Parts: sequence; C-alpha cells; structure tokens
Amino acid sequence: MKYFSSNLFWDVNPNDIDIEKHASFIVQRVLEYGKIEDWNYILSYYGISRILSIALQLRSLDPKALSFISAFTKTPRENFRCYTTRQLSQQHWDY
Repeated sequence: MKYFSSNLFWDVNPNDIDIEKHASFIVQRVLEYGKIEDWNYILSYYGISRILSIALQLRSLDPKALSFISAFTKTPRENFRCYTTRQLSQQHWDY
C-alpha cells in the first residue's frame, strides 16, 4: 500500500491488503490513525458516500474519529453503529 502512511498498517503486511476487499479496515485505520494525506486519498478513491456507509456500520471507532466523520458528513453520532453499541455496553461502577 504505497499510497498510505507507513504507520497505518503496523500489524499486517501492507502488500496483503486489497483496497476493495478490505475497504472497511482501511477506512477505520485512516479515520483513527491516518494523516491528512491518507484521508484525502480515501476520499478521492472511495468518495464520501461510501466512506460514510462504511463508517456507519463499524462496530468500534475512536471517539475523536467518530466526532470527525460525524461533523464532516453532518450525520448525527446516534446514527453510527459504534455509538449505539458503546452506549449499550455497561460500564463498571465506581464505589
């Protein structure tokens, strides 16, 4: 994956990643760890509608990444699966 920053795929072999087959993995990594150049690349390759549809279905997403994609697309955070899933999980009580 010569188009992306080297820090995005530290745990996998970048040569094994297919840009179409692994689109959700790539979008999540760029939203959470990517640089502006990585964002601009996926924006030009996938388009904002495909990025949004992928982001809406992600099970987990960093709160900052969620805020960014929500503000960028003007989509309420409540529409994202990662937001509603996080709200359903019970937290430990502080005694």
